[in-house]
Amino acid sequence: MGTEEVWDTKVQQFHGGQDWRFLDNFIEDFSVTTNALGTPKAALEAAKEAIYTCHHYPPADQEPAKTSLAQFLWPDDYSMHRDRLLLGNGASELIDLITRSAPLGTWKPGPWDVQYKEYQRSAETNGRVILQAQDTTPANLISIVNPCNPTGDYKNIIDLKHWIDINVEDGGFVIVDESMQPWLSREFRSDSLSSQHDFLYSLYESRQVSVYVIHSWTKIFSCTGLRLGSIICPTSAHCDVLKKLQVPWSVNSPALAFLDAVVKDTAYMEQTWELTRKWRAEFIERLKGISEAIVQAKDDEEYAWEFKGKSFLSYIWINVKSEAIAKEAVAKARAAGVPIRSGTPGYERPTYIRLAVREPSKVDILIKAWSKLGRN
Repeated sequence: MGTEEVWDTKVQQFHGGQDWRFLDNFIEDFSVTTNALGTPKAALEAAKEAIYTCHHYPPADQEPAKTSLAQFLWPDDYSMHRDRLLLGNGASELIDLITRSAPLGTWKPGPWDVQYKEYQRSAETNGRVILQAQDTTPANLISIVNPCNPTGDYKNIIDLKHWIDINVEDGGFVIVDESMQPWLSREFRSDSLSSQHDFLYSLYESRQVSVYVIHSWTKIFSCTGLRLGSIICPTSAHCDVLKKLQVPWSVNSPALAFLDAVVKDTAYMEQTWELTRKWRAEFIERLKGISEAIVQAKDDEEYAWEFKGKSFLSYIWINVKSEAIAKEAVAKARAAGVPIRSGTPGYERPTYIRLAVREPSKVDILIKAWSKLGRN
């Protein structure tokens, strides 16, 4: 059994990250966009300790984890914005809550070639009319993943605000997914929509447009099994509407304890900003060697790989220019115990693959597995 067999794709949206369960020789997962540093140790210990309280319900107010996250997002004025913050069972729960609470009508994705599909799944499930990314018609619900997963495209805060302004109808809802944005640098907050309080307030006051900022914390803190997400609402009243729809205790005690600890781990974040760019650049250089070998063997420059995405991101989106080579790359990586993400299921980009940034010794294994890639 493999990843594709795990999902009931008639009713569920395909996601990666399942292959490791079926590999006796599993070494490293290159298919998910988690932090290459792995799970922070102090936060993991906090989650383990919380298991011993499993005979109690989690705190209904999500504290103290919610306040700790607010301090992480807004170090200087967190108390002013904490009531606009709501935690959820990963970003997926929150995506669905907002989609259900938005006015009925049209939905449109961000301007990218393709983006994380959970937004479209939720829109379709809730009976919305789906517009294409290239459609210039404003929609009453728009969702942009910024930075985009999987393509790695990114709009800075000026361009992002402009895109929102021209693509949402008056009275509409906007969801901005900034799950990968904290990788930008230690100055990530200044380029985040979460810091644009005046813009968000003005948009709501002048046009009744409600903007929500979503974070999945499972990627940057490498804790996908715990399910941790948050939503920043336009106002505390908007948060109350979502609370009415949200099932009680959707974030369990270990996850809350993990979050409370991990947002205080400044050393982990500093190391993330230092090493991710370095390891990503080194990874691409090694992959270019494989691409060049394929071009030489085929005697055709059309086989040269295209590496996409911003330099700070935890993944690389690659057009290998051949569906056959993409399939071979997926199969050889899996056989070597280092599964990658195919661009075919979910994204419908059969010549693409997505690779997570990983530390160099793990990259060695993948590169070796691909030593004859495209030349058999």
